Amino acid sequence: MQVGSVSDSNAGQPTVTLQTRTIRTLAAAAVFAGIGTASTTPAGSLLIAEITGTETLAGLTQTCGLIGAAVAALVLVRLTARGGRRLALRTGYAVGLAGTALAVWAGVHRSAAGLLFAAFLVGWTVAASLQARFAAVDLADAATRARSLSFVVWGSTVGAVLGPNLLQPSGKFARALHMPALTGPYLIAALSIALAGLTLTLFLRPDPYLHAAALNGTSLSLQPRPRLRDGLRLVSGNADATLGLAAVVIGHVAMVSIMVMTPVHMKHVDVSLTVIGLVISVHVAGMYAFSPIVGSLADRLGRRRVIAAGAATLITAAVVAGSAPGDSSLQLGLGLLLLGLGWSMTLVGGSTLLADSTDPAHKTTVQGSSDLMMSAAGAVGGALAGVVIAEFNYAVLCASVVPLLILLLLRSVRRTAA
Repeated sequence: MQVGSVSDSNAGQPTVTLQTRTIRTLAAAAVFAGIGTASTTPAGSLLIAEITGTETLAGLTQTCGLIGAAVAALVLVRLTARGGRRLALRTGYAVGLAGTALAVWAGVHRSAAGLLFAAFLVGWTVAASLQARFAAVDLADAATRARSLSFVVWGSTVGAVLGPNLLQPSGKFARALHMPALTGPYLIAALSIALAGLTLTLFLRPDPYLHAAALNGTSLSLQPRPRLRDGLRLVSGNADATLGLAAVVIGHVAMVSIMVMTPVHMKHVDVSLTVIGLVISVHVAGMYAFSPIVGSLADRLGRRRVIAAGAATLITAAVVAGSAPGDSSLQLGLGLLLLGLGWSMTLVGGSTLLADSTDPAHKTTVQGSSDLMMSAAGAVGGALAGVVIAEFNYAVLCASVVPLLILLLLRSVRRTAA
């Protein structure tokens, strides 16, 4: 099948116009998806601890979500290679929607196993949101690639900031329906994820991946099937790609490990859900709100300099948050703001460096392998975070990620100097 025969009526539009429409559509979908994923993150940690009666398992919902995102990563890139970005992203959102419904059932019936599997399914929405950033660069040129990617990341700002602040009102709504308060965020997530999928269905036309392939004169039938080992082999032979992958993975591990345990740390001293929601909102604002600035800096100053700045910011975040008592919402808010900003720098800088250094024929393979490793590493970090909190404390958890970040900083600085 020759991809050059794209049947969309918009296929003949100039590439710049199509790219603008693509970015707007992906950013709009990211707003809705951000509400879903951000509202369920703190709720899941608190709900599994409430059901099981132990904080040791508080990180398991995040872990299962990241395992789901890791499994989905290669599935979605294979769907992309077979039928384009729209097919893959809609599939991820559909599976995530099913996960929100199961989470509500699990909360009502006090089923820990059901909640963990629901988190696994919701993780597919995370995977779809991550891969949307690569959809943003399908039609972008090298000079604007980081900015294009960052605008889609920025689209998550509204939803991601709003989501955690819905903990209290969505809890009241759930109680009015005679459901546990912590199932409320999943009710909100179901609606928002459905709207994200609908937005892509209606407006992501023509499909950016298919259109880019048509412009290159390539055929879907000739595209290699994405496999993890192939992606790792391609990355390992390229120093820039290796640094980009390391930035994405290490930055994500640091962010997830600290973020997922912050609500538990604050709950130790009976901080209200409203305050916890505000602190998480500040964190996700750091993750997404500044991404266009981060993308512009990556285009102007270079990807490696932004990665180095991100590693340094994450180290600072670990120190600020790790030294904060559970009821010090201002200090924790500052620490988590820096945590989100550092994550944004490593994600945008690392993802763009990967896109820069990957042959177009192998881009879906490398992208899928990157997202799989990112989510899998985050899953391990989230699981270990719960153990560290149970055996030691929050300060030890924050300190534990610093050595990895120092290694990333030193490597990115060496590459920059070179």
